[in-house]
Amino acid sequence: MPRVTADMAVSLDLFGTGHGQSREHPFGPHVGERLHTWMFDHGEDSEEEIAAILHARAYVMGRHMFGPDRGEWDLEWQGWWGPEPPYRSPVFVLCSRPRDPVVMAGGTTFHFVTGGIGAALERARQAAGDGDVSIAGGVATLNAYLAAGLVDELRLHVVPFTVGEGLRVFDGVPDLAMVPVSSRTTPHVTHLTYRRA
Repeated sequence: MPRVTADMAVSLDLFGTGHGQSREHPFGPHVGERLHTWMFDHGEDSEEEIAAILHARAYVMGRHMFGPDRGEWDLEWQGWWGPEPPYRSPVFVLCSRPRDPVVMAGGTTFHFVTGGIGAALERARQAAGDGDVSIAGGVATLNAYLAAGLVDELRLHVVPFTVGEGLRVFDGVPDLAMVPVSSRTTPHVTHLTYRRA
């Protein structure tokens, strides 16, 4: 049965991003790229976990994971992943302002959804068919889906440093029971998997 999964790289204190997001600093200048060196600099140590992230057949993400804009769209901006994003599937971007789809090389198309988390998930499920849907982030989007009880499997990738400020996973999420499924540690990250109880 298709699942709703979610992956999030977090610090030891569960921050998934810092403050001060900009085009130059997607996770804020204090965090930089440190949350993702396990993936980009040491990917050979986490091949299974990276493959699992890219296993989904459709994705949902928040507007600020697509880009740093806070007002009107910059229609020249096509996301942080270059001309060929890794998703290779439809991505549904939660937003409050409509925008035409952005078609990228390699099979990724960004669709912009103004109807909220339920509408975005429904569109992603339709696009995924019998495949999984992934909540790709950011933190506020993940927390909204966790609070609504819509995440079947949560995979946290815990990087061994603290941030101390920013957006934290589980903030604002009411009482939530999850079952631990697996854990694996490399020198650069600890991968933790939980399923909805």
